Amino acid sequence: MNALFPIYVKLAQLQTLLVGGGPVALEKLTAIYANSPEAKVKLVALEINEEVRSFAADHPQISLHERLFEDSDLQGIDLIIMASNNDQLNRHVQQKAREQHILLNVADTPALCDFYLGSVVQKGNLKIGISTNGKSPTIAKRVKEYLNELLPEEIDETLELMAQLRQSLHGDFKEKLRILNAHTEDLLQLKKDD
Repeated sequence: MNALFPIYVKLAQLQTLLVGGGPVALEKLTAIYANSPEAKVKLVALEINEEVRSFAADHPQISLHERLFEDSDLQGIDLIIMASNNDQLNRHVQQKAREQHILLNVADTPALCDFYLGSVVQKGNLKIGISTNGKSPTIAKRVKEYLNELLPEEIDETLELMAQLRQSLHGDFKEKLRILNAHTEDLLQLKKDD
């Protein structure tokens, strides 16, 4: 059973802790800032590689702390991403995160995670998250590639028109929903006819 509940988080309103300073940390930073350019990230690692330093230099909302993780690093944190290959540290942070009700992701260790970082397809305002329930990031990547090719670049223009239509509608919720559904059904039918 896939019991994951998909949500989209406004990272600019939260404080994220990233533990790790190597290639996996860089991958996580890249994903964070590709999706949330205003995210605030505190990065703690005993060693921070040059690629991570270079990335952080271009993103002033990243604060680097080159030292061992301390339990006090969790103070004021809303979300934790572990990019550490230290199993003992990962389990320690998991315990502390649970005690403080902080959501945790541990790279490549689904059993320790409260949430997963899926693949993302983005075309303007349309964002589609893809999850395999932690089973196969490779399949998620292939589905992402497929959807990227399938969705037209013009989808963002359609979304803008739908937003304008939605704002112009009057009446009760049920009537607005009926009109919007009828309009989008026509749009999808046009694509099928092509």
